[in-house]
Amino acid sequence: MNSESLYQFSTLTVVLLLIAFYGGTYLMTLGIRKKNEDADAFMVSNHRVGFGIGAASMTATWIWAASFYAAATSGYTYGVSGPIHYGLWGALMILFIYPFGRRFRKLAPNAHTLGELIHARHGSSSQLILALSNVLGSVISLMVNFTAAGALVSVLSPLSFQAGVIIAGVGVLLYTLWSGFRASVLTDFAQLVALMAIAIVIIPAVFFAMGGPSELVAGLDNLSVEQTNFFSTDAILNQGAPFFVAVLAYAIGNQTISQRLFAVNEEHIKPTFLTATIGYGAIVIGLGMIGLMALTLGVEPLNGDMNNLIPQMVSGYLPPIFIALFFILVIGSLSSTADSDLSALSAIMMADVYGKNIARGRADPKRMLLVGRLTMIVATIIGIVFASFSLDILVMLVFVGALWGAIVFPVIASCFWNRVTNAAFTTSVLVAMVLFCAARFELISLAGPGGLFFELLACIGGGVIIGLMVFGFLGQAAGFIAGILTLVASLIFATGFLRDYTVLLASLTAYGASTLVCVVMSLASRQARFDFDTIGQRVGNYDLSPAKSDDQTTEGRPAGLAAQH
Repeated sequence: MNSESLYQFSTLTVVLLLIAFYGGTYLMTLGIRKKNEDADAFMVSNHRVGFGIGAASMTATWIWAASFYAAATSGYTYGVSGPIHYGLWGALMILFIYPFGRRFRKLAPNAHTLGELIHARHGSSSQLILALSNVLGSVISLMVNFTAAGALVSVLSPLSFQAGVIIAGVGVLLYTLWSGFRASVLTDFAQLVALMAIAIVIIPAVFFAMGGPSELVAGLDNLSVEQTNFFSTDAILNQGAPFFVAVLAYAIGNQTISQRLFAVNEEHIKPTFLTATIGYGAIVIGLGMIGLMALTLGVEPLNGDMNNLIPQMVSGYLPPIFIALFFILVIGSLSSTADSDLSALSAIMMADVYGKNIARGRADPKRMLLVGRLTMIVATIIGIVFASFSLDILVMLVFVGALWGAIVFPVIASCFWNRVTNAAFTTSVLVAMVLFCAARFELISLAGPGGLFFELLACIGGGVIIGLMVFGFLGQAAGFIAGILTLVASLIFATGFLRDYTVLLASLTAYGASTLVCVVMSLASRQARFDFDTIGQRVGNYDLSPAKSDDQTTEGRPAGLAAQH
């Protein structure tokens, strides 16, 4: 089946669907509005989000517009193992922040961002590096989601791409602006329920409309040998391994996840993250199966654009009512991530930039709210403008991903090892970024000694990743042994081989270089060892209303001291 065009709704129908979705979410948030909103509720719901809403919000946030198209593209490109590689490693990004998240919450139970914890540990330079990476990541995510909305509207209706971008941007801002994070998690819950209900209907509907299991099995003859192999080397090296390397980078570097870590009730962290891991994996792997179905039938993406694959399958096999449900499905997924990005950006500007670096410990909660809301408005405008240009954001994504990979070891080590210094943190990240660029864009020839140098760093990076993952769940000794064994295995099997896969090589180089520099500089420093107990004293809530306990702190000072100043 190769359609020359996709089904299109009338302008009125699409406008009514968008009004129904965004109008409904806006009306939902009216019930939680406060006449006098406080800064802590705006950023993290006063750290009191429950298990159900927390898990739903985590899942909905992680399932964004790119999940639909990338999962299907993975199934279409790599065959039977493609959906697993995309969905499984994406799910692990949620899971692997959990063991480290427990440590973050223990050190700074009243934090709003991971940057606040790093500021208390090291100071402004390290904190601003982390904040900058999150700002870039969230702005790019906004652009991606608004771009997806514009593309969807332009494909399924007579409306223009720019009209779709503007409607999505204004719609998300409308229901998020007043209550911030509280509005985001509430609407995430409703959006996830709708997303799951629609996905459960649409995926089987497409599957059986194509002919069911028998047609799928018969179509396996259309696949190459690599595409039929569940353990395809091509799929592992080009998608599985790079995604696996990104697991910790996204878990540590993404403020939308960290924000929910600090917002969920501490006793609910474990079930929240486990549930979100399973929920994300199940939905996204299911979406990836649509791409595999298209591959088995020999479907060619319309106009050669892989992003048309899912709309093409839905449009070609299902009646208009299902296409309308699909439309809401994608709009809901991209909106749930976009509102999380707005909430994350506002928290970073409120706490990391204004609270810690401009107000310097004397933050005015009312002014913080103004900063947060202005941030949302400016971020939405920037997202709309850049999305409207349909810019190629691949290069920016590469840099953000590298920065997140470069900060993983310094951030985790700073929260467990009392010898890590601010200079070690900052220098290791900057050196890792430079070496990443040199490897990724082959600024230094990868043939001969140059390639071997980067492969050695990459082998260290591989050992660091496995070691940190095992350390998170099984402890220091097990993590150290796993890291050493991985390093040795990598040195034996990967040297002379990794240089052919520059994306994987460069990502591992960022991990290895940052770890090596951070460890060497920390061991060489004669600076006094850090007292982790001081972090909780330096990071606290901003509003001290009667509803909050008297022993909570504001900007690291007990309430009494804050009043005296």
